[in-house]
Amino acid sequence: MQISKTAFWTLCLGLFLNASGAVAATDEWQFEVTPYLLAAGMDGTAGVRDHTADVDMSFSDIWNDLEGAFMALFTAQKGPWTLGLEGVYMKLEDDKIRTVTGPGGLISINGELDVTAKLYVFQGTVGYRVLDDTTLVDVLGALRYTKLDLDAKVDVAFAPPIFSGSAGADGSESWTDFAVGARVVHPLSDKVSLLGYADVGAGGSDLTYQLVGGINWEFRKDFVAKLGYRYLSWDYEENGNTWDIAVAGPYLGLGIRF
Repeated sequence: MQISKTAFWTLCLGLFLNASGAVAATDEWQFEVTPYLLAAGMDGTAGVRDHTADVDMSFSDIWNDLEGAFMALFTAQKGPWTLGLEGVYMKLEDDKIRTVTGPGGLISINGELDVTAKLYVFQGTVGYRVLDDTTLVDVLGALRYTKLDLDAKVDVAFAPPIFSGSAGADGSESWTDFAVGARVVHPLSDKVSLLGYADVGAGGSDLTYQLVGGINWEFRKDFVAKLGYRYLSWDYEENGNTWDIAVAGPYLGLGIRF
């Protein structure tokens, strides 16, 4: 499977709102904008109108068809409270030969499956600091709205060719999940800190969760380099449409505080 540059940069830049490194609480507003690069792979199952296919894509697959993306990410903190808003747009394209399962899982055939998926994610987050000592601990709640547009076409070739043909389907789904989680930041020095983050949620989907581990380095005032690993998963199935996908890989980011 290949992914467009739109998908890559969105995965690179987006959905890291909750995983951003925390700063010490003060009574003044503090803001941070964080662009990211994520060397991610994808694995799972995607489908439309009961036609599903496996997705197994390494970072090299993603890199081969890079295009670009748009995202917006913003966080604000005052005292023990942290607020966050983000918007993400992601486009994925798959046109490889693979096994396609028909309605009800009754028929499996090899064919060229051409799938285009557009994913929109909008998220609002509220966090509260429960420990503000050497180690910082925040608990968080988030509403994550997801909209998924799927367009699939399968071309099948048999011998004799009378059995060959193609079929297509498209669909659109949207859902909202509520997630709860925690973020822990532990300093190794006055410039370097370790980050751990986890959340889990459900609602419109059956399950969504993410795990992040990383290290942050404030190499100059108000500029923080961020390196780590992230795993993000969705499990959604409704009206014959399926989005059971995990995205995982190392990330590199730059936090800009003001």
